[in-house]
Amino acid sequence: MRLSRYFLPVLKETPAEAQIVSHRLMLRAGMIKQASAGIYSWLPMGFKVLRKLENIVHEEQVRAGHIPMLMPTLQSADLWRESGRYDDYGEEMLRITDRHGRDMLYGPTNEELITDIFRSHVSSYKDLPKTLYHIQWKFRDEIRPRFGVMRGREFLMKDGYNFDLTKEDALHAYNRHLVSYLRTYERMGLQAIPMRADGGPIGGDYTHEFLVLAETGESEVFYDSEVTDLTFGDRGIDYDDHAQCQAVLEEFTSRYARTDETHDEAVFNENVPEARRRQARGIEVGQIFYFGTKYSEPMGATVQGPDGKPVPVHMGSHGIGVSRLVGAIIEASHDERGIIWPEGVTPFHAGIVNLKQGDAGTDAACEEIYRALAARGLEPLYDDTEDRAGAKFATMDLIGLPWRVTVGPRGLKTGVVELTSRRTGESEELSPEAAVARLAEIYAPHQAGSAPV
Repeated sequence: MRLSRYFLPVLKETPAEAQIVSHRLMLRAGMIKQASAGIYSWLPMGFKVLRKLENIVHEEQVRAGHIPMLMPTLQSADLWRESGRYDDYGEEMLRITDRHGRDMLYGPTNEELITDIFRSHVSSYKDLPKTLYHIQWKFRDEIRPRFGVMRGREFLMKDGYNFDLTKEDALHAYNRHLVSYLRTYERMGLQAIPMRADGGPIGGDYTHEFLVLAETGESEVFYDSEVTDLTFGDRGIDYDDHAQCQAVLEEFTSRYARTDETHDEAVFNENVPEARRRQARGIEVGQIFYFGTKYSEPMGATVQGPDGKPVPVHMGSHGIGVSRLVGAIIEASHDERGIIWPEGVTPFHAGIVNLKQGDAGTDAACEEIYRALAARGLEPLYDDTEDRAGAKFATMDLIGLPWRVTVGPRGLKTGVVELTSRRTGESEELSPEAAVARLAEIYAPHQAGSAPV
C-alpha cells in the first residue's frame, strides 16, 4: 500500500478523552474513531489488525477441531426466559421490542441461542462430542464505557460452546480450549496467564481467565512469578489425547495465579515462597467455563444415551475478546514514540521510507523493494509522500510497524539501504536485495502452517 493513497488520519495531539496508552495511540495512529460512547468505527489500519487477530483465532480453533459458524446479533428474549437469565442479567443487557411487540435483545453472549440450535438438530450420543463457535459483535451496556476498545459497549468476540455426553468429556473440551488459547495468544506475541476466576453471570465451577499483565489492567492479580517463565512454544499436541491436554493444563495452572475475586491470601502465603509472590494488574483477554447442565436441563437439550434414555448434555463456553486484544497488545508493547506491533499481528510487514521523493534513483529503488516484498507475500506500507524525513520517521514510529526500510541518495551511492527494528532501534545497512531477503526470513514463521477455516 502506498501511503499517498491510503486512509491513515494520524493525529499530532492526544485527544483529551483518552486516559490509557492504548486508547491514546489507537486514536493518534488513525485506527479508530468514536461513533458514540463506547462504540467505535474501525478505520482501515485498525480494521487490518482486527482481521489479523480474527484469522489467528479462527486458525487455532479449527486446528483444535472446533467448527465455525455464525449466529445473529439479535436474539429472542424467550430463549433467555427459558434459561432463567433474562431478568437476572441486569441493565448491561440492551433490551429491544420489535414492531410486533416481541421482546428481543442485543446478544451479550450466546449460550441460549446455541443450546436451542443444538437441541433442534442433535438427538443421539453418537453425534457427540461437538464444539461450535463463532466470531461476532456483542453489546453490553456498560454504565461507564472507557479506555477505548478495552471497555467499550460494542465489541468483537469469539465465543465457542462444547456439547459432551459426560463431565469427563466436557472437561477434556475445557482442557482442549486452554491449550488452543495458549497457542493463540503466543502467536499474537502475548503472554496470557490462565488464572482461576469467578464464573459471574455465565456460571460454572471450573473457569479460568487469561490475563495479560499491564499497569492499566482492570483486575488485580496475585501469582507465583514462576508462571511468567512458562511458554507453550511450537510443541506439537494431539487435541484428541486426553492425557496430553490434561498435562498442559496442569503445567500452566498448578502454580498459584488468581484474580482478586478468587484470591485466598492464606493459600497464597502458604504455597508460594515470599520471593516469588507477585501482585500486579492484568487485562482479561479471554475466559473458559465448564458449567455442566446449567443450560441443557432447563432448555431440554438432551440426547439419547447408550441405554436409550434421555441425558442432558454437559456444556462449556469459551470466549476470546478479539477487539479488546488490539488494545491489550498495545498496552503490552509500546514506547514513548508509539506502538510496537509483534510480527504476527502487524497491519503491514514493513514500512518503506523514501528520503527524497521525486529523485529518480530513490524512487526506482523504493519501487523495486515494494514489488520484491509483495512478490514474497509481504505487504509493505510505502511512504511516498512529500513530507520531511523527520515527519515520516515519526509516523512510522507512531503506527509501530516492526521493520522500516529507509532509502536515501547517500546510501544508494554505495548500494545500501537501512533496515531498522522498531523494537530495538538497531539498524543495519544492506543491499536492497538482502533487506528483502532478511524480511522474508523474519516473517517466514508467521506466513506458513496456518490451519484452513
